[in-house]
Amino acid sequence: MEIPRQTEALLGRSHSPSAAIEQLRRGLRGELVLPTDATYDQARRVWNGAIDKHPAAIVFCANPDDVVRAVTYARSQSCLVAVRSGGHNVAGLSVCDDGMVIDLSRMKKIIVDPERRIARAEAGLTLGEFDAATQAHGLATTMGVNGDTGIVGLTSVVALASSGESTD
Repeated sequence: MEIPRQTEALLGRSHSPSAAIEQLRRGLRGELVLPTDATYDQARRVWNGAIDKHPAAIVFCANPDDVVRAVTYARSQSCLVAVRSGGHNVAGLSVCDDGMVIDLSRMKKIIVDPERRIARAEAGLTLGEFDAATQAHGLATTMGVNGDTGIVGLTSVVALASSGESTD
């Protein structure tokens, strides 16, 4: 099944930013990157350099409200969405062609409660950042081995494995 191209839906027929996407940009605390922006080529890259996809828009979320705005906008435009935390997926599933990438990599808040031995972390943390914060309190995790992997991908796999779902 082929997924329809979304560039026109996101940007309008002229491939220049539409009023709706400019409204999305103004409502974000984070950053919206479009193919016409100077930072676009760097923003669309992921860990696996063989992946060369071209999203119609990339939203670098600064907080959960930005995530809600991006998802709401994407839903209103019926467009394909890829979610990126660390961008480490070898198959390149954290970026898409002609859709919207919702990038969580700038959401890095972590609160460690050493008394209860728990941590609350935002979706943009890498395993290395998570480990540094928890190890400062004598805590450790069994989440993964590559420090530059985003914790969202790692915790999703752990959650699926714990539930008995296939992770293949």
